[in-house]
Amino acid sequence: MNLATQPAKGTAVITGASSGIGAIYANRLARMGYDLIIIARNHNRLNQMASHITADTARNVEVLAADLGDAQQLAALERKLRDDASITLLVNNAGVGTHTPLLLSEVDEMQAMININVVALTRLTYSVVPGFVARGTGAIINISSIVSLAPELLNGVYGGTKAFVLAFSQSLHHELAEKGIHIQAVLPGATATPFWDNGGLPLEQLDKSIVMSASDLVDAALTGFLNGELVTIPSLHNDAYWQAMESSRQAMIPHLSRNVPADRYRVGPTR
Repeated sequence: MNLATQPAKGTAVITGASSGIGAIYANRLARMGYDLIIIARNHNRLNQMASHITADTARNVEVLAADLGDAQQLAALERKLRDDASITLLVNNAGVGTHTPLLLSEVDEMQAMININVVALTRLTYSVVPGFVARGTGAIINISSIVSLAPELLNGVYGGTKAFVLAFSQSLHHELAEKGIHIQAVLPGATATPFWDNGGLPLEQLDKSIVMSASDLVDAALTGFLNGELVTIPSLHNDAYWQAMESSRQAMIPHLSRNVPADRYRVGPTR
């Protein structure tokens, strides 16, 4: 199909769109028929991307330069998204991370990470969900990480923020699926993006067998999205592991709250 005649699917908002995973999402979604609002701090890079995407796909691309860690800029962005009824998809991709051990990390840097990975993602979600519910359609893609399941692998605050993204996505699905809203959490493993170099660990030092290209990651994630998945783990070849974990979690839920302690805790304290 000619890309210029691809059926329009509304507007997709992509945060962290100037490079890596976000930039690939922008290109792929434009080719799927979405107009775009692309958000990042690098205005020049966004403008270059917008020109290329429009030339290649004939889709409209709006550029919004914003620092999601700045409360005033974030609030202005929330107002913009809240008032735009054309938005049908939000890709919460912007995030920061580190592989530096917790005790070697600066607490102010950890708080800044929480502001981007948790606070901004939550507030942007809240800015679009009421409109989605009112229109009975919409979708949110939240980029989490495999460290949401394996917090031992990297910095604990980073893992904690990504665990929030996964739990938040599962809760949103529980509340919104019957209202016509599709939620997806994507859990990348090690991916060839600037994340590693920015953290002081050159990508070349990683075992090549564990590193996925950003384009393969996004293409796999979008396949999961089109298949209606709630949780997509592109690197996990044996999906039975995830299904077993999720089945056990669901089976445990009805037993998590009781009016008496479990027998193993009912031996009196040693005096």
